[in-house]
Amino acid sequence: MTESSPIARVAASSRRVAAVVVAAGSGKRMGSDTPKQFLPLAGAPLLRHGVAALRRHPAIGPIAVVVDPAYRSRAEEALDGLSAGPFVAGGTERQASVRAGLEALAALPAPPETVLIHDAARPFVDNALIDRVLAAITPARGAIPALPVVDTLKRGADGLAGETVARDGLFRAQTPQGFPFEPILAAHRRLADAALTDDAALAEADGHSVALVDGREENFKVTTPDDMARAERLMLAGLGDVRTGMGYDVHRLGPGDGVWLGGVRIAHDQSLIGHSDADVALHALTDAILGAIAAGDIGQHFPPSDPQWRGADSSRFLAHAGKLVSDRGGMIAHVDLTIICERPKVGPHRAAMTARIAQILSLSPDRVGVKATTTEGLGFTGRGEGIAAQAIATVRLP
Repeated sequence: MTESSPIARVAASSRRVAAVVVAAGSGKRMGSDTPKQFLPLAGAPLLRHGVAALRRHPAIGPIAVVVDPAYRSRAEEALDGLSAGPFVAGGTERQASVRAGLEALAALPAPPETVLIHDAARPFVDNALIDRVLAAITPARGAIPALPVVDTLKRGADGLAGETVARDGLFRAQTPQGFPFEPILAAHRRLADAALTDDAALAEADGHSVALVDGREENFKVTTPDDMARAERLMLAGLGDVRTGMGYDVHRLGPGDGVWLGGVRIAHDQSLIGHSDADVALHALTDAILGAIAAGDIGQHFPPSDPQWRGADSSRFLAHAGKLVSDRGGMIAHVDLTIICERPKVGPHRAAMTARIAQILSLSPDRVGVKATTTEGLGFTGRGEGIAAQAIATVRLP
């Protein structure tokens, strides 16, 4: 297999490099109604982890993201802040989706010289593997990461083991697969109906050679629920710095016809008063997350003196705090919220609040706790003058 050298890596980094991330599949083997690339992994969508891994490599410029058009807005939200794009409508098969991504890159003012084609469901690619792929690409040759097959291979029929297949010279192909841009684009155009299994096979069918470089065992493709559990374990193993933050907020009640609590509007004979929508619950949660990463408080990020935040949806504040965690390579492990008021009753809305907070932070609902209590008629909350909330957030960082 081809090894990279420091000199080759420097040469590779001087080329214009772009990437195509294929994220248009339905992920049926995951057994979820939601495509697997949008399922949460360690506090962020699987898609975000895969794109973020590419974005960390200094040689990679544009990253075309190929998605089902029905999920484009969700993909844009999942990749907010990663400078991903263009976003491209995928085809019915992977090969058509890759071609769509390549065509989008070809339409850029400065098309790339080299392209990496990567599966969105591989979140553990690292810079060293990308270096090896880039270093092996030449104007006449592509390169793919691969691992030698070490298990005994058997043919099977009717549930019975049959012929043992020699494993000598067999490899498991991974992504990103890298190619000189113009040749792989031309191959996709010429062989649009070939229905081949990966881009290396298509390049070979078009007469191009493809080098093998060392893959990475951790760079597996998340396909089944067991794979997702394995990915979660690997992700958490690298997040050993566990932090806890606390948040507390109060807003007074005044004239109105409803309150925002936990991202849910509740009909009421009063409203909470504040510069934004005064969602005291989301404000407390935001401060808890900011506190866990020592990033100040909500007022520093969204000053009440700034008119742009007048009447703002507080979900924007909470999403910003969550993004600060993911930008540091971390995850939100759990949040716990307590709302303190006499009225309105929180119980009937608890499930909706849990679901909304989980959506904002890209968490599974079992990582969100929502509770409510009263002060037995004591104090400003007991007198119905305002609502308070307190929150705790547990964050894991590298």
